[in-house]
Amino acid sequence: MSEHEVKDIREVVEAIYRTESRQVLATLIRLLGDFETAEEALHDAFAVAVEQWVRDGVPASPRAWLISTGRFKAIDGIRRRARHDASVEELAKQPEPTTTLDADDQNDESVEDDRLRLIFTCCHPALAPEAQAAMTLREVCSLTTEEIARAFLTKPATIAQRIVRAKAKIRAARIPYEVPPEKELPDRLDAVLRVVYLVFNEGYSASFGDAVTRHDLCGEAIRLGRVLVELLPEAEAMGLLGLMLLQDSRRAARTTPAGDLILLEDQDRSLWNRIQIAEGVSLVQRALSTGQVGPYTIQAAIAAVHAQAPSAAATDWGHIVALYDLLLQAHPSPVIELNRAVAVAMRDGPLEGLTLISTILMRGELENYHLAHAARADLFRRLGQTAEARASYKQALILTQQEPERRFLRRRLSELPE
Repeated sequence: MSEHEVKDIREVVEAIYRTESRQVLATLIRLLGDFETAEEALHDAFAVAVEQWVRDGVPASPRAWLISTGRFKAIDGIRRRARHDASVEELAKQPEPTTTLDADDQNDESVEDDRLRLIFTCCHPALAPEAQAAMTLREVCSLTTEEIARAFLTKPATIAQRIVRAKAKIRAARIPYEVPPEKELPDRLDAVLRVVYLVFNEGYSASFGDAVTRHDLCGEAIRLGRVLVELLPEAEAMGLLGLMLLQDSRRAARTTPAGDLILLEDQDRSLWNRIQIAEGVSLVQRALSTGQVGPYTIQAAIAAVHAQAPSAAATDWGHIVALYDLLLQAHPSPVIELNRAVAVAMRDGPLEGLTLISTILMRGELENYHLAHAARADLFRRLGQTAEARASYKQALILTQQEPERRFLRRRLSELPE
């Protein structure tokens, strides 16, 4: 085989790793019953693939070959090691793996189910919420501990500890590697959707750093959302995917070429991704048609109203306020109250919105939330109350750690008349 052909094979292996490794890992976890053993088997399988595929060519079913090879390598290694606990002994007693998978393991539907099992295991309620997020990003999305740490402003060592402890908890508590029974599904699905939403939000509005968004995290969250809708097309899964697509559709218009923040009302709507908008609106409609309307679907419906408005001035703010009223009933939250207050200000004028935001801040619930102070500052500015606007902008500036938002707030302050 020529050097060029060898390079081509290696590129094929790398491409398959990017697209198939998480599915292969999910199935190996089912077959081997342990995260660490499955991860070692995954890497062993790809290492063998680099050597063997160069010699023998790429197999007809790379995924099945990798699963079979990984399982073989894992059990072979276990047999060569001392039997130090019952779980290892049990694996060592398994029959000699064949070079091909059993019929069930070759079935695409079975392998796809493994991905769903992996997501639910990573988001099991026995694990702490921060561990759920770290496990999902690491095991389902294949992000490194360094990437996860950067996303959540945490040290890599802290993320690594969370993952190690979560895996130990799964093993010690014998958490089943399965999609939960139908009666448990609603509560368990909520945990999964929360993790996906958390990942997307950190990507859509980065809490720290030099960029407004983290496209990698948004992309991973959308990918997870697609997996959930494909394998478990529940209304709220469709609503969340629709919401993420509609929000992400504005990505190109949210910042200037220099990275400065552009507010929704000032964005160039010709830059919005119409393909994502069409898909997002379709998902919202499908979710609404089920009659099982939840918080993600309602938020997606609000995003759809914005996405379909030809301009900021033409936005149906009355419809948006009504949707926020519905959202507050389904999911009471001071942040949702704040967003509703901003919509009321757009519908009824800045004074009405300012009254609502001031009431929320007086309760103390959003006192450390920079967007609440920024929203109040903007309404003071519109009303010509310069001193009050200046004070609120300064408070928002103290609280935000994202550099583009800090530049935006400083610019607003500089534009206020003395």
